Amino acid sequence: MRKFPFLHLILFILTLLSTLLAGAIQAGVNLLKEPEKIHKGLPFALTLMTILLSHELSHYFASRKHNTKATLPYFIPAPTIIGTFGAFIKMKSPIVTRKALVDIGASGPIAGFVISVIASITGLSFSDVVTIKETAGALSLGDSLLFTILSDIVLGVTPDSHDILLHPVAFAGWIGLFVTSLNLIPVGQLDGGHIAYALLGEKHVRVSKILIWALIILGLLWEGWAMWAILLLILGLRHPPVLYWETPLDPRRRLIGWLALVIFILTFIPVPFKII
Repeated sequence: MRKFPFLHLILFILTLLSTLLAGAIQAGVNLLKEPEKIHKGLPFALTLMTILLSHELSHYFASRKHNTKATLPYFIPAPTIIGTFGAFIKMKSPIVTRKALVDIGASGPIAGFVISVIASITGLSFSDVVTIKETAGALSLGDSLLFTILSDIVLGVTPDSHDILLHPVAFAGWIGLFVTSLNLIPVGQLDGGHIAYALLGEKHVRVSKILIWALIILGLLWEGWAMWAILLLILGLRHPPVLYWETPLDPRRRLIGWLALVIFILTFIPVPFKII
């Protein structure tokens, strides 16, 4: 008989609460004076939690499909601008085939990507175009190719003297797309690393080294990339071997792998954050 996952549930509730608080603060609520208005954080919190949950549960069910033992998602509450450091599942047994690597690695980012795109389109329809003067001193979000395209479609081309004031749902969608790009970086044991190793084998290490140098150089534009590169170096660039490498990838898995690369390119943001 399985034990009830109390820890997973508690972390989920705490992260829901921390993202709710973050969403309320983003909405301009002074929680010390107006705690009853905490509900204004719901659009952001529910959207972000849905994106994270869809990402991690897709990993979980793909692992179950391939008889790979994995935990339920661990959510991480945090006192940050978005209220969380994300979520993860822990693999408790090896991934034994290249097919499983692609399915497990790609399932989470693709699911999170789909929900993030829906959230971005929905949230942008409620967002406002304002003058640059109105956002002076605020945190400015960088645009990926995809978010730029979605913004132009939903709101029209924004003049140079204007900016978009994102609705909380659109902000959660932006975060979802950014997290998707982070996970799909084809380095080490990230989701993108799983996919790259399944497609390239040992050549994956060479790709990882090149991308680490690219992240360090990008650190000149945004220091977060340099920190990310250091973290990936600590975690290791070499991917554990699968038990049955001889089992070839079918065309559908190869297509999924290249689709993940396209999603990475569309969602990558060279300078994610800056102050206007």
